Amino acid sequence: MVQKEFNIPFSGLKQGRHDFKFQITAGFFDAFGFDEFNDANIDLALTLNKTSTIMELSLMAKGTVNVNCDVSSEAYDQPVDAEMELVVKFGEAYNDEDDEILILPHGEHQLNIAQYAYETIVLAVPQKRVHPGVLDGTLQTEALQRLKALEPREARTEKEENDPRWDELKKLLTDK
Repeated sequence: MVQKEFNIPFSGLKQGRHDFKFQITAGFFDAFGFDEFNDANIDLALTLNKTSTIMELSLMAKGTVNVNCDVSSEAYDQPVDAEMELVVKFGEAYNDEDDEILILPHGEHQLNIAQYAYETIVLAVPQKRVHPGVLDGTLQTEALQRLKALEPREARTEKEENDPRWDELKKLLTDK
């Protein structure tokens, strides 16, 4: 699966710095079969520094992806701010085993950065996704009210009062 708009034809570029800009939407992730994002609005900037022997690539992704909260299932925009550095060298055969060094065969004239952009963005999104309204208490949904009602009684009362018997036992730990 190659997305042609992410091909960088480096063979015709002069030595020095070159900047490329891309707009990434949800369709970009659909091409990878990744369906955890409801929507995406990400600006991807690529800086390519070409020398006579290597190329240094710097990917910078900034924007938002719309995801569902793991606690409340409410959709929200998760900010994304990620960077990736990649060095491209030339050799006998293609080799991408190293995360930071890519080896292209000597005859190559272009590089597709779609996979690197995908990995950079997906890895920048937290594993556990929690709506900001859940964290600050402003989000009120039926799901959150049900979770609060089903919370174990001990957890609710523990916050309000301490059992004096436990306080006496805790003193034993500090009397060593």
